[in-house]
Amino acid sequence: MLRYVCPDCHYTYDDVSGIPHQGIAPGTPFKDLPDDWCCPECGVPKEEFREFKL
Repeated sequence: MLRYVCPDCHYTYDDVSGIPHQGIAPGTPFKDLPDDWCCPECGVPKEEFREFKL
């Protein structure tokens, strides 16, 4: 399973859960997030997130 982690605040995007309150449905892969998506905690852009394998 892959997750993506913000390098600044360590927020973890989990595609199983998505972010429903931001309109990101559960099951949405990280690669399918909009290009302008940013960390909901600190604003770091999507391209700076790091892949993390569980």
